[in-house]
Amino acid sequence: MDRTVKKYLSDIYSAIDEIELFLSQRPCQYQVYLNDLMFKRAIERNVGIIGEAMSKILQIDNEIPITNAKNIKGTRNYVIHAYDTLEPHIIWNIVINDIPKLKEEVIALLNDN
Repeated sequence: MDRTVKKYLSDIYSAIDEIELFLSQRPCQYQVYLNDLMFKRAIERNVGIIGEAMSKILQIDNEIPITNAKNIKGTRNYVIHAYDTLEPHIIWNIVINDIPKLKEEVIALLNDN
């Protein structure tokens, strides 16, 4: 695996690790997420980092075996460029439903090489 791709996968893993840390420090409930601005921004920032790293990976390896890699890249654009219309439930859904699968895939790729 390309060393640069491995570095970006490590960045994704670190961002996921931070998201999990933030989730472990408060009740994992949507309403808590909505009412805690600092928590929301921290999650959004890490989702943006994940998307940016995925964008850079796709420039190097467009066939990376990560489910929804192009959607992950698009999420970064959504968080950064559509900040004024950002729907919190979409970010929360990504964190709860998609991040665990992404973490598994990233770990598998990092351990494979």
